[in-house]
Amino acid sequence: MNPTFLGFAVLLCSLAHSIAGQTHSELEGQFALTGGTIYTSPSESPIANGVVVIRDGKIAAVGRSGSVLIPSGLATLDCSGLTVTAGFWNSHVHFFERKWADAENISALELAGQLQAMLTRYGFTSVFDLGSPWENTRWIRERIESGEIPGPRIRSTGEALIGEGWLPPEKVLSALGFMLFPMPEVVDADGALTASKKLLDSGSDGLKLFAAAPAPPFPILPDEVIRTAVDEAHRRNKPVFAHPTNPDGLLAAVKGGVDIIAHTTPQSGPWDEAIIVAMLEAKVALIPTLKIWQYQLRHDRASLGDLSARTSTGQLRAWTASGGEVLFGTDVGGMDDYDPSDEYALMAKAGMTFPQILASLTTTPAEKFGESGQVGRITPGLAGDLVVLNGDPLHDVRALADVRYTFRNGKLIYQASL
Repeated sequence: MNPTFLGFAVLLCSLAHSIAGQTHSELEGQFALTGGTIYTSPSESPIANGVVVIRDGKIAAVGRSGSVLIPSGLATLDCSGLTVTAGFWNSHVHFFERKWADAENISALELAGQLQAMLTRYGFTSVFDLGSPWENTRWIRERIESGEIPGPRIRSTGEALIGEGWLPPEKVLSALGFMLFPMPEVVDADGALTASKKLLDSGSDGLKLFAAAPAPPFPILPDEVIRTAVDEAHRRNKPVFAHPTNPDGLLAAVKGGVDIIAHTTPQSGPWDEAIIVAMLEAKVALIPTLKIWQYQLRHDRASLGDLSARTSTGQLRAWTASGGEVLFGTDVGGMDDYDPSDEYALMAKAGMTFPQILASLTTTPAEKFGESGQVGRITPGLAGDLVVLNGDPLHDVRALADVRYTFRNGKLIYQASL
């Protein structure tokens, strides 16, 4: 049996009998986690031997054991020795590997298993898809939201806007395991407005554009193209992400008013003060995606991968030292190594503290995407999105990837095999 299928089958069984002997129907949205170390937010001191009460899918109470009333008969889960945080965001994912094709007709078991392998097993309860075939991604989201399968909240930009002739050859995309689908090629303001309206009218949650081509000679998207797309998205209160490729693309995106830079640019060398100042003045957020550069160079000499890692972590170090805003994202789907533990370790190597990394996973994206009143913290009234970790990431940030349970809206959507 495929291991992914087996893992999801185990989850289905565990949902029926896992917490305090209760059945799944009795557990949905009604339980308490007890005894764990609780990080209610990145800025608050952890609560040792804490309690989180979930009622009707929302956080009803949180505090130290003995100070929180657990209603009689409520199912409980002993989290002694474990760590509890708010559900995680991955703000850079893709659903364009061929495994996601024809999502409307993939069996529930297989689709749920794929979501588990890439996202929920690592605590991701909210994700932003940056550049996949929108109608297909919409089917994945609708099947989750209907309750047919467990999965994270999905936001999507739909297909990315690119310059004319910038899409890699089909044989390259096929060799990488990606679906073949058209992306809107824009060369002027009229084309940018038409493409932006089409995506946003169809329900996309934002826009993504390639500010520079991904291959030499790295032409830059015209200023009027970037500004037109940004203005249309902002008119509808939607964010715009940019793939920068290099410093010229990065500065063009910043000048054009984008909200989020989707990558560091290790091939460009260190970011100088002018780049950092421009980014700060534009109030952009950065998704570092540090691990993806080593992944892309995995077939090359180790020295090249090491240089890429040093450069990208140096760029992140300079950005965070300046007070820049960071969103966690890994570009999974663009790579098939889904484990985020190396990303956490590289962020720490770049000088980010555990509270800063936790903020990039929780409060910062919730604020950036207008969801701070719904998710991002363990606070009464917010959704019961929770991650239970086997270790304490304060001592080792890789523990952020060692997930025991993932809850979304108070429902168990992942449980590790014990």
